[in-house]
Amino acid sequence: MILDLSFCFIKNHLIPNRKCRFTFFLLYCLLITNSLYAQLSRDQFIKLESALGDQSFFSGHLTGFMLYDLDSQQVLFEKNSQIRIIPASTTKLWTLFASILILQDSTQTLRYVTSGDTIKIWGSGDPSWKYKKFTQPDFQKLLSPYSVVQFSDANQVSPGFGYGWQWDDYYYDYSAERSSLPIFGNLVEVRKVGNQPTVFPLLFQSAIRMTNRPIKELERDFHSNTFAYNPATFLGREKYIPFLTQPDLLVQLAAEETGKKWIYSAESLPADHLVFRGAPLYPLLKEMMLESDNFIAEQLLFMISDRLFQELDAERAIEYILKTHLTDLPDLPKWVDGSGLSRHNLFTPRSMMTLFEKIYRILPEDQLYDLLPTGGKTGTLKNTYQASSPYVFAKTGTMANHHSLVGLIKTKSGKIYGLVFMNSNYPYPASTVRKEMEKVLVMVREML
Repeated sequence: MILDLSFCFIKNHLIPNRKCRFTFFLLYCLLITNSLYAQLSRDQFIKLESALGDQSFFSGHLTGFMLYDLDSQQVLFEKNSQIRIIPASTTKLWTLFASILILQDSTQTLRYVTSGDTIKIWGSGDPSWKYKKFTQPDFQKLLSPYSVVQFSDANQVSPGFGYGWQWDDYYYDYSAERSSLPIFGNLVEVRKVGNQPTVFPLLFQSAIRMTNRPIKELERDFHSNTFAYNPATFLGREKYIPFLTQPDLLVQLAAEETGKKWIYSAESLPADHLVFRGAPLYPLLKEMMLESDNFIAEQLLFMISDRLFQELDAERAIEYILKTHLTDLPDLPKWVDGSGLSRHNLFTPRSMMTLFEKIYRILPEDQLYDLLPTGGKTGTLKNTYQASSPYVFAKTGTMANHHSLVGLIKTKSGKIYGLVFMNSNYPYPASTVRKEMEKVLVMVREML
């Protein structure tokens, strides 16, 4: 209904007619109700300002903070919410959002065509195969009618390492390479037997050499799948090491696992092909969120790209999500990977809150809480924010000099608020920042 506001203003004086008077009364009541519902008291505001202001611990580095009333959709308090900050693994919330929208209930594993006794396959990015304890794609059922498997990675556009990843992370398990058809999570498992390493898959055992260098773990060469250890100093604490992904290596490993002959041929994916969907998707989402698994996050972005474009192009997938589903963000983000390993990712706290609220509205409540680490209970928050009744449910993000927390906080009154707490460029351990953050969140819990 269009309200008649004629004659409401005469010579800059408000003279409402009967309809206007009623309309302004309703608007006034609405504004007063929202104001009372969503605002902090003066004392509460002063406490937060003191805890996060110029004289606080957080004044020594860049801090962005937002406390948001999800019911009234009002900001209760913010500090530097317009400034772009490196998000680290809270980037996985963006990957989660894209996965929910684009992928369905199972992974996108392969695209394929058949010709006589040969099946030609193109990987779609599914990370499940022989990785952790995920339900396995039924390759036996798919491959059993064929004696030869021809593999191609010509559909992979993005390289193994993401834009802005640190080069010297290449031998840590949190930085495994991306690939179109991963196996074993693209990781070598290391076991200490006596004073020497035994590795799995056994294919890599012959590539291990002894060295006199003062190293304490099994280390991989930067350019090849050769490994070195020092028997006098070997500790065996690093349980997994990424291997260098190569098509010839994949066909060797895949042949051993399937009992089929595999060959590599970099053919383009034909327009007329079939799709094989493999394992349930939800366990992957849960592992990514609770344990902050970088490899799963990156492979999810590959699967999203495959579903959209039939090629594995992380940059193109991100561009699509931003242009179609995130056009209402208050600030344009710089989003470059699925995991948050890149230091080129930049998000403002208020854009992060907008994104999180979308997830909050989309997911059923039980699934949302199942996916978010819970303070003192699960995932990356298992040993922090401990309380007799959990009050923090949030995705963490940590890399050197950066730590963030995005999710929900439950206050003493039982009310749930949206929370973004981002820290960057601090010179001390992340544990120091977490302790100070906890003081602020305990205060929020107690006063609201």
